[in-house]
Amino acid sequence: MVFRAAPLKSSFMLVGIIGFLISALFIYGKNPTWGFTLSIFFLLMIIAALVSMTKSKPVLPLYSKKK
Repeated sequence: MVFRAAPLKSSFMLVGIIGFLISALFIYGKNPTWGFTLSIFFLLMIIAALVSMTKSKPVLPLYSKKK
């Protein structure tokens, strides 16, 4: 079975980028532990959005044709 990622909204990537910048620039200076943790979290969101950009046919029950 081939791995197929479900497409994510573009706002998901936008939140990931903005969250990463805020946590890396502002939060890390005040509290390094939380800044690092949130940076990793938002970086994973960006990676998930990039993976979902691959072109594939979605195989989800939501996309099935109704008769």
